[in-house]
Amino acid sequence: MNVDFAFPASGVTGLFGPSGSGKTTLLRCAAGLSRASGGFMEFNGETWQDDNNNFFIPAHQRRIGYVFQDARLFWHLNVKNNIEFGYNRIPEGERILKPDEVVEWLSLGHLLDRYPERLSGGEKQRVAMARAILTNPKLMLFDEPLASLDDDGKREIMRFLEVLHEKLSIPSIYVTHSIGEIQRLADYLALIKDGAIYAHGPLNEVITNLNLPLAGMKETGSVLESTVLRHDEQYHLTELGFAGGVIMAPKIERPIGSHVRVKIPARDVSLALQYPRQTSVLNIFEGSVVEIASHDPAYMMVSVKIGGNSILLSRVTKKSAESLDLKPGRLVVAMVKSAVLDV
Repeated sequence: MNVDFAFPASGVTGLFGPSGSGKTTLLRCAAGLSRASGGFMEFNGETWQDDNNNFFIPAHQRRIGYVFQDARLFWHLNVKNNIEFGYNRIPEGERILKPDEVVEWLSLGHLLDRYPERLSGGEKQRVAMARAILTNPKLMLFDEPLASLDDDGKREIMRFLEVLHEKLSIPSIYVTHSIGEIQRLADYLALIKDGAIYAHGPLNEVITNLNLPLAGMKETGSVLESTVLRHDEQYHLTELGFAGGVIMAPKIERPIGSHVRVKIPARDVSLALQYPRQTSVLNIFEGSVVEIASHDPAYMMVSVKIGGNSILLSRVTKKSAESLDLKPGRLVVAMVKSAVLDV
Protein backbone atom coordinates (compact mmCIF):
# COMPACT_ATOMS: atom_id res chain seq x y z
CA MET A 1 0.00 0.00 0.00
CA ASN A 2 1.25 3.46 -0.96
CA VAL A 3 -1.05 6.15 0.48
CA ASP A 4 -0.20 9.82 1.00
CA PHE A 5 -3.47 11.40 1.99
CA ALA A 6 -4.91 13.97 4.42
CA PHE A 7 -8.64 14.03 5.16
CA PRO A 8 -10.75 16.67 6.96
CA ALA A 9 -11.12 16.30 10.73
CA SER A 10 -14.87 16.84 10.40
CA GLY A 11 -17.79 15.38 8.49
CA VAL A 12 -17.81 12.09 6.58
CA THR A 13 -14.94 11.14 4.30
CA GLY A 14 -15.98 8.48 1.82
CA LEU A 15 -13.32 5.95 0.79
CA PHE A 16 -14.47 4.53 -2.53
CA GLY A 17 -12.99 1.82 -4.68
CA PRO A 18 -13.48 -1.68 -6.08
CA SER A 19 -13.11 -4.84 -4.02
CA GLY A 20 -9.46 -5.57 -3.30
CA SER A 21 -8.36 -1.96 -3.76
CA GLY A 22 -7.09 -1.59 -0.19
CA LYS A 23 -10.03 0.15 1.51
CA THR A 24 -10.27 -2.18 4.51
CA THR A 25 -6.49 -2.38 4.87
CA LEU A 26 -6.28 1.40 5.08
CA LEU A 27 -9.10 1.46 7.63
CA ARG A 28 -7.38 -1.17 9.78
CA CYS A 29 -4.17 0.88 9.71
CA ALA A 30 -6.12 3.96 10.83
CA ALA A 31 -7.64 1.93 13.67
CA GLY A 32 -4.29 0.51 14.78
CA LEU A 33 -5.40 -3.07 14.02
CA SER A 34 -2.68 -3.30 11.36
CA ARG A 35 0.66 -1.57 11.10
CA ALA A 36 1.75 -0.16 7.75
CA SER A 37 5.43 -0.83 7.19
CA GLY A 38 7.33 2.45 7.20
CA GLY A 39 4.11 4.31 7.87
CA PHE A 40 3.27 7.63 9.47
CA MET A 41 -0.16 8.66 10.72
CA GLU A 42 -1.26 11.73 12.61
CA PHE A 43 -4.76 12.61 13.79
CA ASN A 44 -5.60 16.15 14.90
CA GLY A 45 -1.97 16.82 15.77
CA GLU A 46 -1.55 13.54 17.69
CA THR A 47 0.90 11.04 16.20
CA TRP A 48 -0.48 7.50 16.06
CA GLN A 49 2.32 5.89 14.04
CA ASP A 50 5.83 6.97 13.11
CA ASP A 51 7.94 4.03 12.00
CA ASN A 52 11.00 6.21 11.44
CA ASN A 53 11.04 6.69 15.21
CA ASN A 54 9.68 3.22 16.05
CA PHE A 55 6.51 4.75 17.51
CA PHE A 56 3.08 3.11 17.40
CA ILE A 57 -0.08 3.65 19.46
CA PRO A 58 -2.11 0.42 19.64
CA ALA A 59 -5.80 0.26 18.76
CA HIS A 60 -7.12 0.31 22.33
CA GLN A 61 -5.40 3.65 23.00
CA ARG A 62 -6.63 5.45 19.87
CA ARG A 63 -10.27 5.89 20.90
CA ILE A 64 -11.69 4.60 17.63
CA GLY A 65 -15.31 3.65 17.00
CA TYR A 66 -15.27 0.82 14.45
CA VAL A 67 -18.37 -0.58 12.71
CA PHE A 68 -17.58 -3.71 10.69
CA GLN A 69 -19.45 -5.37 7.81
CA ASP A 70 -20.85 -7.85 10.33
CA ALA A 71 -22.12 -6.47 13.62
CA ARG A 72 -19.78 -8.55 15.86
CA LEU A 73 -22.11 -8.29 18.86
CA PHE A 74 -21.62 -10.24 22.07
CA TRP A 75 -24.12 -13.05 21.67
CA HIS A 76 -24.39 -13.72 25.43
CA LEU A 77 -25.43 -10.10 26.14
CA ASN A 78 -28.75 -8.42 25.41
CA VAL A 79 -28.95 -5.21 23.38
CA LYS A 80 -28.74 -2.94 26.43
CA ASN A 81 -25.60 -4.64 27.73
CA ASN A 82 -24.02 -4.72 24.27
CA ILE A 83 -24.59 -0.99 23.88
CA GLU A 84 -23.18 -0.15 27.30
CA PHE A 85 -20.19 -2.52 27.10
CA GLY A 86 -17.65 0.11 26.10
CA TYR A 87 -19.48 2.99 27.77
CA ASN A 88 -19.11 1.39 31.22
CA ARG A 89 -15.34 1.21 30.75
CA ILE A 90 -14.95 4.95 30.15
CA PRO A 91 -14.17 7.14 33.18
CA GLU A 92 -17.33 8.99 34.17
CA GLY A 93 -15.76 12.39 33.65
CA GLU A 94 -14.90 11.57 30.00
CA ARG A 95 -18.37 10.49 28.96
CA ILE A 96 -19.94 12.91 26.47
CA LEU A 97 -22.99 11.05 25.19
CA LYS A 98 -25.57 9.19 27.23
CA PRO A 99 -26.93 5.76 26.28
CA ASP A 100 -30.53 7.02 26.40
CA GLU A 101 -29.99 9.69 23.74
CA VAL A 102 -28.14 7.34 21.39
CA VAL A 103 -30.85 4.71 21.89
CA GLU A 104 -33.41 7.35 20.92
CA TRP A 105 -31.46 8.46 17.82
CA LEU A 106 -31.22 4.87 16.57
CA SER A 107 -34.73 3.82 17.66
CA LEU A 108 -33.48 0.95 19.80
CA GLY A 109 -35.69 1.40 22.86
CA HIS A 110 -38.02 -1.52 22.06
CA LEU A 111 -35.06 -3.86 21.49
CA LEU A 112 -33.09 -3.38 24.72
CA ASP A 113 -34.07 -6.72 26.28
CA ARG A 114 -33.52 -8.79 23.14
CA TYR A 115 -30.47 -10.92 22.40
CA PRO A 116 -28.63 -10.74 19.05
CA GLU A 117 -30.15 -13.96 17.66
CA ARG A 118 -33.57 -12.26 17.76
CA LEU A 119 -32.45 -9.19 15.77
CA SER A 120 -32.62 -8.54 12.04
CA GLY A 121 -29.45 -7.64 10.15
CA GLY A 122 -30.32 -3.95 10.20
CA GLU A 123 -31.10 -4.03 13.92
CA LYS A 124 -27.76 -5.68 14.66
CA GLN A 125 -25.92 -2.95 12.75
CA ARG A 126 -27.80 -0.24 14.65
CA VAL A 127 -26.76 -1.85 17.93
CA ALA A 128 -23.16 -2.04 16.67
CA MET A 129 -23.25 1.66 15.77
CA ALA A 130 -24.64 2.60 19.19
CA ARG A 131 -21.97 0.55 20.95
CA ALA A 132 -19.20 2.20 18.89
CA ILE A 133 -20.52 5.73 19.42
CA LEU A 134 -20.81 5.30 23.19
CA THR A 135 -17.08 4.54 23.51
CA ASN A 136 -16.61 8.33 23.12
CA PRO A 137 -14.45 7.94 19.99
CA LYS A 138 -12.27 10.60 18.41
CA LEU A 139 -12.83 9.00 15.00
CA MET A 140 -15.55 6.73 13.58
CA LEU A 141 -14.67 4.07 11.00
CA PHE A 142 -17.34 2.33 8.92
CA ASP A 143 -16.22 -0.70 6.91
CA GLU A 144 -19.01 -1.30 4.37
CA PRO A 145 -21.69 -1.53 7.09
CA LEU A 146 -24.44 -2.18 4.52
CA ALA A 147 -22.65 -4.93 2.59
CA SER A 148 -24.39 -7.87 4.28
CA LEU A 149 -27.90 -6.36 4.35
CA ASP A 150 -30.84 -6.73 1.97
CA ASP A 151 -32.36 -3.67 0.29
CA ASP A 152 -34.77 -2.97 3.16
CA GLY A 153 -31.97 -3.26 5.71
CA LYS A 154 -29.78 -0.92 3.67
CA ARG A 155 -32.50 1.73 3.49
CA GLU A 156 -33.10 1.42 7.22
CA ILE A 157 -29.44 1.81 8.19
CA MET A 158 -28.87 4.64 5.73
CA ARG A 159 -31.55 6.73 7.44
CA PHE A 160 -29.89 6.22 10.82
CA LEU A 161 -26.43 6.96 9.45
CA GLU A 162 -27.79 10.31 8.29
CA VAL A 163 -29.20 10.96 11.77
CA LEU A 164 -25.77 10.33 13.28
CA HIS A 165 -24.17 12.58 10.67
CA GLU A 166 -26.57 15.34 11.69
CA LYS A 167 -26.32 14.81 15.46
CA LEU A 168 -22.60 14.14 15.94
CA SER A 169 -19.47 16.16 15.23
CA ILE A 170 -17.22 13.08 15.25
CA PRO A 171 -15.21 12.81 12.00
CA SER A 172 -15.84 9.58 10.11
CA ILE A 173 -14.30 7.50 7.35
CA TYR A 174 -16.89 5.50 5.43
CA VAL A 175 -15.68 2.64 3.22
CA THR A 176 -17.87 1.45 0.35
CA HIS A 177 -17.94 0.46 -3.30
CA SER A 178 -21.48 1.87 -3.72
CA ILE A 179 -21.70 5.23 -5.47
CA GLY A 180 -25.24 5.66 -4.06
CA GLU A 181 -24.00 5.45 -0.46
CA ILE A 182 -21.24 7.93 -1.22
CA GLN A 183 -23.64 10.41 -2.82
CA ARG A 184 -25.96 10.22 0.16
CA LEU A 185 -23.49 10.37 3.05
CA ALA A 186 -20.06 11.71 2.16
CA ASP A 187 -18.87 15.30 2.48
CA TYR A 188 -15.38 14.55 1.20
CA LEU A 189 -14.37 11.74 -1.15
CA ALA A 190 -11.17 9.77 -1.68
CA LEU A 191 -10.80 7.29 -4.55
CA ILE A 192 -8.53 4.29 -4.03
CA LYS A 193 -7.19 1.68 -6.45
CA ASP A 194 -4.38 -0.85 -6.12
CA GLY A 195 -3.53 0.41 -2.65
CA ALA A 196 -3.12 4.06 -3.65
CA ILE A 197 -5.30 7.18 -3.33
CA TYR A 198 -5.44 8.68 -6.83
CA ALA A 199 -7.95 11.50 -6.26
CA HIS A 200 -9.62 13.23 -3.34
CA GLY A 201 -11.57 16.39 -2.60
CA PRO A 202 -15.03 17.74 -1.72
CA LEU A 203 -17.74 15.31 -2.82
CA ASN A 204 -19.32 17.15 -5.75
CA GLU A 205 -15.93 18.30 -6.99
CA VAL A 206 -14.74 14.70 -7.30
CA ILE A 207 -17.90 13.07 -8.68
CA THR A 208 -18.32 15.73 -11.37
CA ASN A 209 -14.69 15.48 -12.53
CA LEU A 210 -14.98 13.97 -16.00
CA ASN A 211 -11.37 12.78 -15.92
CA LEU A 212 -12.20 10.31 -13.14
CA PRO A 213 -13.92 6.93 -13.62
CA LEU A 214 -16.98 7.86 -11.53
CA ALA A 215 -18.17 9.96 -14.46
CA GLY A 216 -18.54 6.80 -16.54
CA MET A 217 -20.95 5.08 -14.15
CA LYS A 218 -24.61 4.95 -15.15
CA GLU A 219 -25.77 5.97 -11.66
CA THR A 220 -23.49 8.99 -11.45
CA GLY A 221 -24.73 12.55 -11.13
CA SER A 222 -24.40 15.75 -9.14
CA VAL A 223 -24.99 16.29 -5.44
CA LEU A 224 -26.29 19.65 -4.29
CA GLU A 225 -26.56 20.87 -0.71
CA SER A 226 -29.83 22.75 -0.35
CA THR A 227 -32.10 24.43 2.20
CA VAL A 228 -35.89 24.20 2.45
CA LEU A 229 -37.24 27.64 1.48
CA ARG A 230 -41.00 27.07 1.43
CA HIS A 231 -43.75 24.54 0.88
CA ASP A 232 -46.34 24.95 -1.88
CA GLU A 233 -49.45 23.42 -0.31
CA GLN A 234 -51.57 23.87 -3.43
CA TYR A 235 -49.34 21.74 -5.66
CA HIS A 236 -47.66 19.69 -2.90
CA LEU A 237 -44.18 20.87 -3.80
CA THR A 238 -41.17 22.00 -1.77
CA GLU A 239 -38.88 24.82 -2.87
CA LEU A 240 -35.20 24.18 -2.16
CA GLY A 241 -32.52 26.83 -2.40
CA PHE A 242 -28.92 25.97 -3.35
CA ALA A 243 -25.86 27.86 -4.54
CA GLY A 244 -27.04 27.75 -8.16
CA GLY A 245 -30.67 28.76 -7.68
CA VAL A 246 -33.89 27.03 -6.65
CA ILE A 247 -35.14 23.48 -7.19
CA MET A 248 -38.78 22.40 -6.98
CA ALA A 249 -39.36 18.87 -5.70
CA PRO A 250 -42.30 16.78 -4.45
CA LYS A 251 -43.29 18.02 -1.00
CA ILE A 252 -41.20 16.76 1.90
CA GLU A 253 -42.06 16.93 5.58
CA ARG A 254 -39.18 19.11 6.62
CA PRO A 255 -39.35 22.49 8.39
CA ILE A 256 -38.29 25.70 6.68
CA GLY A 257 -34.53 26.12 6.95
CA SER A 258 -33.79 22.38 7.05
CA HIS A 259 -30.78 21.06 5.18
CA VAL A 260 -31.54 18.62 2.36
CA ARG A 261 -29.11 16.83 0.06
CA VAL A 262 -30.31 16.61 -3.53
CA LYS A 263 -28.99 14.09 -6.05
CA ILE A 264 -29.39 14.98 -9.73
CA PRO A 265 -28.83 11.87 -11.90
CA ALA A 266 -26.89 12.75 -15.05
CA ARG A 267 -29.29 10.64 -17.12
CA ASP A 268 -32.15 12.93 -16.04
CA VAL A 269 -30.58 16.19 -17.19
CA SER A 270 -31.37 17.24 -20.77
CA LEU A 271 -29.67 20.07 -22.62
CA ALA A 272 -30.96 22.64 -25.08
CA LEU A 273 -29.61 25.78 -26.71
CA GLN A 274 -32.72 27.86 -26.03
CA TYR A 275 -35.05 28.23 -23.07
CA PRO A 276 -38.17 26.12 -23.78
CA ARG A 277 -41.45 28.02 -24.09
CA GLN A 278 -43.76 25.28 -22.91
CA THR A 279 -42.59 22.22 -21.00
CA SER A 280 -43.62 20.02 -18.10
CA VAL A 281 -40.12 20.31 -16.60
CA LEU A 282 -40.11 22.56 -13.53
CA ASN A 283 -36.37 22.86 -12.95
CA ILE A 284 -34.60 24.67 -15.75
CA PHE A 285 -31.21 26.39 -15.40
CA GLU A 286 -29.14 28.51 -17.74
CA GLY A 287 -25.46 27.67 -17.74
CA SER A 288 -22.36 26.99 -19.76
CA VAL A 289 -20.54 23.82 -20.74
CA VAL A 290 -17.37 23.26 -18.75
CA GLU A 291 -16.13 19.97 -20.12
CA ILE A 292 -17.16 16.99 -22.27
CA ALA A 293 -15.91 13.43 -22.03
CA SER A 294 -16.78 10.05 -23.49
CA HIS A 295 -16.92 6.92 -21.34
CA ASP A 296 -19.31 4.98 -23.57
CA PRO A 297 -19.59 4.27 -27.32
CA ALA A 298 -23.03 5.90 -27.53
CA TYR A 299 -22.95 8.60 -24.86
CA MET A 300 -21.12 11.73 -23.79
CA MET A 301 -20.93 13.14 -20.28
CA VAL A 302 -21.23 16.92 -20.13
CA SER A 303 -20.51 19.09 -17.10
CA VAL A 304 -22.47 22.34 -16.96
CA LYS A 305 -21.82 25.25 -14.63
CA ILE A 306 -24.96 26.98 -13.32
CA GLY A 307 -25.47 29.86 -10.92
CA GLY A 308 -21.78 30.63 -10.46
CA ASN A 309 -19.99 27.51 -9.22
CA SER A 310 -22.61 24.75 -9.04
CA ILE A 311 -22.00 21.87 -11.44
CA LEU A 312 -24.59 19.60 -13.07
CA LEU A 313 -23.74 16.50 -15.09
CA SER A 314 -25.74 15.60 -18.18
CA ARG A 315 -25.54 12.25 -19.99
CA VAL A 316 -26.45 12.78 -23.65
CA THR A 317 -26.02 10.71 -26.79
CA LYS A 318 -23.07 11.47 -29.02
CA LYS A 319 -25.55 12.31 -31.77
CA SER A 320 -27.21 14.94 -29.55
CA ALA A 321 -23.85 16.38 -28.51
CA GLU A 322 -22.89 16.74 -32.16
CA SER A 323 -26.22 18.26 -33.25
CA LEU A 324 -26.01 20.85 -30.44
CA ASP A 325 -22.32 21.46 -31.20
CA LEU A 326 -21.53 21.09 -27.49
CA LYS A 327 -18.09 22.34 -26.47
CA PRO A 328 -16.53 24.15 -23.51
CA GLY A 329 -17.98 27.64 -23.15
CA ARG A 330 -21.19 26.88 -25.08
CA LEU A 331 -24.22 28.50 -23.41
CA VAL A 332 -26.92 25.91 -22.74
CA VAL A 333 -30.15 25.36 -20.85
CA ALA A 334 -30.15 22.40 -18.47
CA MET A 335 -33.54 20.79 -17.83
CA VAL A 336 -33.66 18.60 -14.72
CA LYS A 337 -36.31 15.91 -15.14
CA SER A 338 -35.93 14.46 -11.64
CA ALA A 339 -34.24 15.35 -8.39
CA VAL A 340 -33.72 12.59 -5.83
CA LEU A 341 -34.28 13.62 -2.22
CA ASP A 342 -33.13 11.14 0.40
CA VAL A 343 -35.25 12.22 3.37
